[in-house]
Amino acid sequence: MIGTYRNYIVLLIGLLLTVIPSPARGQTSAGKVVDALSKRPIIGAIVTSGLASTVTDERGMFSLETSGNKVAVRAYGYLRAEQTMVSPLFSFPSEVSLVPFTPKALYLTVYGIGSRILRNSALKLLEETELNALVIDVKGDRGIIPYRSAVSLASQVGAQRIITVKDMGGLIRSLKAKGVYLIARIVVFKDDPFVLAKPGLAVRNALGGIWKDREGLAWADPFRKEVWDYNIDVAVEAARFGFDEIQFDYVRFPDAPGVRFSMPNTEENRIRAITGFLAEARRRLLPYNVFVGADIFGYVCWNLNDTLIGQKLEDLLPHLEYFSPMLYPSGFRFGIPGYRNPVAHPHEIVYLSLKNARERTRLPSVRFRPWLQSFRDYAFDRRPFTGKEIREQIDAAEKFGSGGWMLWNPQNNYSEQGLKRKNERYPSLVAGR
Repeated sequence: MIGTYRNYIVLLIGLLLTVIPSPARGQTSAGKVVDALSKRPIIGAIVTSGLASTVTDERGMFSLETSGNKVAVRAYGYLRAEQTMVSPLFSFPSEVSLVPFTPKALYLTVYGIGSRILRNSALKLLEETELNALVIDVKGDRGIIPYRSAVSLASQVGAQRIITVKDMGGLIRSLKAKGVYLIARIVVFKDDPFVLAKPGLAVRNALGGIWKDREGLAWADPFRKEVWDYNIDVAVEAARFGFDEIQFDYVRFPDAPGVRFSMPNTEENRIRAITGFLAEARRRLLPYNVFVGADIFGYVCWNLNDTLIGQKLEDLLPHLEYFSPMLYPSGFRFGIPGYRNPVAHPHEIVYLSLKNARERTRLPSVRFRPWLQSFRDYAFDRRPFTGKEIREQIDAAEKFGSGGWMLWNPQNNYSEQGLKRKNERYPSLVAGR
């Protein structure tokens, strides 16, 4: 009798499953997003399904027209997640739990990610210290994409002349398996090979020739949609690889007098070009549930204009999820109010710049993740930035409450100086401890 009853229940469940539809296009799904540790609702979490998007309310609830049976969810200060939705025939909503996470990253160049020595050295620091993330060049300062890209224009313009990573997909999977948070750095308008292949899209000098910066590198015209499309195609490919975040760098105009573009070089036009690019990038990246961030010049935190490069904090607000000001003390050649020698005050440079940016934007601190200096000073007294200076910058960012921090060394030469070891309260301030 018991066996017959059990078989009847199994048959009934099977019949129910055949008639319960899963959410599909045009089907509205509801759910709740909570902190995985505290179980408290997360307000303002971004929920997406295909090209549809919404944010959670003050109770952490959302309602969204889904395409398929899954929604993707992300929130500032958390890892991304994907959730299979419960059928609407059930009365209870799906609950999505997000894990709190604060990225603490090292930067690896096109060559650094491809070098077994440099990559393993970075991974060793991630294993032994508080570090948990990598910023990887997907398109570097010289326009190189270090892997075989499916973006056809990449090979056409010479961005594939140097391949340092044979299998980017496999590398990303191995890094994700180690629990590494991955940020794809994409250098946008500084792009020498692209311009040399397509000179009609170049920034021009006063005489009409191709303008080049102090490194002898050409820049693409930020007004041109062809330039936008190429860089966004690269970003979409990075998102498909599984990067957690897309970070655009050199998403600005060159800071040089006498340069010419396809449109008048006014502040209004510059801001419209930069925000237009970021808006289009965010729209194209929506289906991939990646965070979208950008590197901004340090003085943008202070200047009320666009710093003559198209970056103005208030205008960037709707288009970025993470703001990454480059707060290298060596880059503040005029100092900041009250501090004329910035390399002698790394803590103050970082903390006060972030504080000023927060006061202007009214954004929560977690929306800012600064770049910190991990290289010798080049602008003042040539002092090395070792454990003391690095830790002062980190402490400033953490005192501010930033959504993590990133260390920059162009040679990818990092040590444990200034970093806390795993499960250790205090950092090492000298090499070799």
